[in-house]
Amino acid sequence: MRYIATSLCLLLIIYLFRMDYKKEGNPSNALWIPLLWMFLAGSRYVSSWFNLRSQMSLADAYTEGSPIDAACFLTLIVAAAVVLSRRRVDWRNMMIQNKWIWLYFLYCGVSVVWADNSFVSFKKFIKELGNPIMALVILTEERPYEALGFILKRLSFLLLPLSVLFVKYFPELGRAYRVGGSPMYTGVGHQKNSLGVICLIAGIYFVWRLLFNCKEARTLSKENLISFVFLGVIAWLLYMSDSSTSLGCLALVASLLFVGRSKFITESPARLITVIATVTAILLVMDMALGVREVIFDLLGRDATLTSRTHIWEVVKEMDTNPVIGTGFMSFWSGERMATIWEGIGGAVINQAHNGYLEQYLNLGYVGVAFIGAILLSGLINIRRHLATDYPAAILRLCFVITAIPYNYTEASFYGINNIWLLTLFGVIEISYRRDPKRQ
Repeated sequence: MRYIATSLCLLLIIYLFRMDYKKEGNPSNALWIPLLWMFLAGSRYVSSWFNLRSQMSLADAYTEGSPIDAACFLTLIVAAAVVLSRRRVDWRNMMIQNKWIWLYFLYCGVSVVWADNSFVSFKKFIKELGNPIMALVILTEERPYEALGFILKRLSFLLLPLSVLFVKYFPELGRAYRVGGSPMYTGVGHQKNSLGVICLIAGIYFVWRLLFNCKEARTLSKENLISFVFLGVIAWLLYMSDSSTSLGCLALVASLLFVGRSKFITESPARLITVIATVTAILLVMDMALGVREVIFDLLGRDATLTSRTHIWEVVKEMDTNPVIGTGFMSFWSGERMATIWEGIGGAVINQAHNGYLEQYLNLGYVGVAFIGAILLSGLINIRRHLATDYPAAILRLCFVITAIPYNYTEASFYGINNIWLLTLFGVIEISYRRDPKRQ
């Protein structure tokens, strides 16, 4: 049965690709570079897909990584850099428009100097540069939001059917097991939260497409039917993955998109930022007064410890780090420090603090946290202006930024090769010509 299911899955993927290709014509060949990058970031690295992992210890594997994966990502970075070098980009103006982003990455590069292992930290920094480079390949397309749609659709066409196939028919690939023996459904991801992120990103795209980027939103066209079917698949996979963070973020963004369709907002799109700020302030006050946070956790099926995350936060805060500049770019989780943390949390094997803001503090200190805050704030200011000129595109940018803010409360995605961070950068990076809707 599994071979029949595999054949049907592959035929479905081929059909979806052919149908979409005929509809949109020939996309830029350069888009296959960020597509491949995001495919690997959203599922498993090459060494994992082909079972080419080296026989080093877990601690060394986290620190050093796979040379095969490093070579693959470096190849993609070089290819993307070549593409950008051939495009007429006003680099000086772009640097000025996005100064907080480039100052942040400059600071990350400088922090390599005080890292425990500067060479390893430097290698991670080079890999980190792939995220803004891939975002720029998409943003410098003639029609950047169509380009992003090209990528997100094809990622969905690949990752969602394969995840269903792995969960249902290849448990050795699509499932893992917790310490107590209960199953953990991973799909094509390496753990359940990876599957949750796949569903979160695909869900944002399909809801946005149906509400803002579909000329036949009220008709049951073939494209709309496929969108609804995929939303059903996303709902099932989210249920199987039990990824509360992704579920909560998707519910939040879907609510934002539905509110964004209201007449009150469409008459003056900039009001949307005001509404978000007001609701956030009200929730913060209610949380301090009534403990709304616990109610939200109950609705998501999580206890007050967030599946022992609060214990992890307490343990890592006790480690000796420089509060101002941190331990250096992506160097906190290494050596004896990581072994001590594993022991302190009962032997669990982790390589992140499960909080993006705390992770920034550990690696880059208060300076790194301040940079992230400046990047997000400047992105929201740019998006507010963009809402008045190209509302559908601007609200998609807003979705990515709004997603990153709560997502990083229980996961760490402001660094490394992950699609939440790449799409956050896509949302906050400002390029002048994007403001002309005729070019979308």
